[in-house]
Amino acid sequence: MTRQLHDQFAKQYLEELLAPLGQVETSRDVSPEVRQVDVWFVPTASPSTEPQVLGLLGQMALSACSFEPFRNQPSPVEVRNCLLKLYSLHGELLRKARRENDSVSEAELPILWILSPTCSANLLNGFGAKLDSLGNWVEGVYFLPEYQKTALVAINQLPVTEATLWLRIMGRRETQKQAVQEIKALPSNHPFSKNILEIVGKWYFKLQTSQNLDEEDREVLMNLSPAYLKWREDVVQEGRREERREMVENFLQIRFGALDEQLAGAIPSMLQLPSEELTRLLLTLSREELLERFGGGG
Repeated sequence: MTRQLHDQFAKQYLEELLAPLGQVETSRDVSPEVRQVDVWFVPTASPSTEPQVLGLLGQMALSACSFEPFRNQPSPVEVRNCLLKLYSLHGELLRKARRENDSVSEAELPILWILSPTCSANLLNGFGAKLDSLGNWVEGVYFLPEYQKTALVAINQLPVTEATLWLRIMGRRETQKQAVQEIKALPSNHPFSKNILEIVGKWYFKLQTSQNLDEEDREVLMNLSPAYLKWREDVVQEGRREERREMVENFLQIRFGALDEQLAGAIPSMLQLPSEELTRLLLTLSREELLERFGGGG
């Protein structure tokens, strides 16, 4: 898997999950020397989805923050580059506040979340990163000293719970494999199930069609394959449902001369019946009987 494909997936994936909670911007430029923050997030006062739905990721998104996801554990130089981008962003926000005769408190400055499949003891010790002593954060989330406003997230160390699912999908090996199985098993009415399956499915397809896959790439393909197959199956079923809906709409138009609001509103209930039974009722029941049987809008 190329680094570029992983970056594209991570940005699209985080954008999809965080969009209901606030404003998301990927590849955000920061000055003075142009650098790009992978994902920049600002929460909204009235999110369309409760942050709790996203568990640990939602907890991270309770305040303005940036995310830097890595395919492999970052080197010390890469971590320092992330810090440099964070502090450039801080400077940009402070300058903007001064221009507008406003202020930004220490608590309002954004936090940096570095998402890594693993974090070695050397990396954590080198940056003085430690677990939260107050117990507000789960195992695997290591905070640098307070005023650095940064945390290293060791995805493979996160507890295997629903609350960490949305981060574990960005892990590797067994961590990712387990998370894919959990996403595949989500109920169809889950607010993120359909869209996340689509993103993961497209990631699988792009990876599958890439050239010169190495051993790690093939392992990722194996991990993602259940989600890809589920997504493909759902796409086929959705197409069949649309074809069936169109058939019922056309039948009602032909039989009654028009498809008014009441009849259109009754179609979802009609589609719950087996095709053979529905066809018989469409042929025999009057308009009034159909509305009485299946209801309708209006």
